[in-house]
Amino acid sequence: MTTTLITGANKGLGYEAARQLIAAGHTVYLGARDLERGRQAADELGGRAVQLDVTNEESVEAAAKLIADEAGGLDVLVNNAGIAGPAMSAAELTGDDYQAVFDTNVFGPVRVLHAFLPLLEASSTGVIVNVSSGLGSVAAATDPQTRTAAVPGWISAPAYAASKSALNMITAQYAHQFPHLRINAVDPGYTATDLNAHTGPQTVEQGAEIIVRLATLTPEGPTGQYLSLIGVVPW
Repeated sequence: MTTTLITGANKGLGYEAARQLIAAGHTVYLGARDLERGRQAADELGGRAVQLDVTNEESVEAAAKLIADEAGGLDVLVNNAGIAGPAMSAAELTGDDYQAVFDTNVFGPVRVLHAFLPLLEASSTGVIVNVSSGLGSVAAATDPQTRTAAVPGWISAPAYAASKSALNMITAQYAHQFPHLRINAVDPGYTATDLNAHTGPQTVEQGAEIIVRLATLTPEGPTGQYLSLIGVVPW
């Protein structure tokens, strides 16, 4: 039985990825800042809830202990929790605005990775999926031709985009240092979720497909890549 943890899983892409992975036979822990919302989502899907606030070290460590005690290990980690940050121009954004976004989108995954790496390394099929965005592609941000091929549209979102670029580099660094694990970043595409006030043209079922695909990799699967449903996304 494959044991999987998804952060930010009580709604949106995390919830849908949990639904699909549970249907595929995974034992899924749905991480949620609000435990009651997590329990409600877990009850709906047949998963297990765990209180997990990626901005809080104690919460992350407690979640790691709970999963180690209950499941005895972890095979798949999906770093999905994220925030969009304020809808402001680059001229308006402050260091505090960036810090708030990075605390969830960058430092959050690092906290989770640090706490769960021992469990993932002990697994025979350790997999990590970092949920990024096409907006994190430096190539797509600077080259209109690449942008057209890789990202259907481009949005000015300095703090969010920068946080996803940082998450992409974290993915590459960890993939180099842990070659026996499968560690990839994914771009789900512009999906209708609370993150964008449900303005995305994709459904959550479509957006979650690449997450689920990378969460079910075999040990021979790719690692250190940045992928979407249309293929490799340029860094």
